[in-house]
Amino acid sequence: MQKNLQAEIENSNRVESTPCSLYFFHFRKNKYWAFKQMRLALKPLKESPELDFFKLMGCGGGNGFSMVPDFSTYALLCVWKKGFSPEDFEKDNDLYHSYFQRSSGIRRFDLHPVVGKGSWGGGVPFEMQPVLKGDYPWAVLTRASIKWWKVPGFWASVPGVSDSASGFPGSTFSIGIGEWPLIEQATFSVWKNPDSINQFAYQSRHHKNVIKKTRQRNWYSEELFVRFQVLNDEWLSNADTTGGDF
Repeated sequence: MQKNLQAEIENSNRVESTPCSLYFFHFRKNKYWAFKQMRLALKPLKESPELDFFKLMGCGGGNGFSMVPDFSTYALLCVWKKGFSPEDFEKDNDLYHSYFQRSSGIRRFDLHPVVGKGSWGGGVPFEMQPVLKGDYPWAVLTRASIKWWKVPGFWASVPGVSDSASGFPGSTFSIGIGEWPLIEQATFSVWKNPDSINQFAYQSRHHKNVIKKTRQRNWYSEELFVRFQVLNDEWLSNADTTGGDF
């Protein structure tokens, strides 16, 4: 994989558009409204002309997979249709305007998918792109559907790797996200560079143990792993958020 990445970097082109974005909405107030949107927002999101694929998710209370939900923070993953951008969504989408008005702050990561495998809901939402030249941060999204009868064993093993990712050198941000508590889980982490990701993957004892157990115990009915270059990391604040909430 490393040789392939290097070859792609050497032959990369400039970015012409943002393939996808991941929003985090933080609420100091209106938390019940935000919770209800996990159901009520699905229809308007499906009807949004800007979106080719989306997932509205809750967030965990820790830095990775977590059994404890954080009712103050929610995530929205958007894969943009060709010709559309996050700025179009923010300008024209009524649902986004509702989130903007009620949230205390919004953080948006614009993402350029370069390496991945697996599926999400039976499909592949990301179209992989050439690696871009430049000193971009990198991000990793790992997502899994856990077999319900495997849930106890999974949760007995996972917290160690979640905690170790947040404190590992080169990691700048890590959070657990998911569609359903306990069984539909994902982590999103941001790193200074791909070397930091590789060091964590191959040197973290907790991470290696969980990967080994995953293969041995067959926890997942579906999984997805994607690496991105982070094109933009921006706070979109309508109130007093300064970047310190999450």
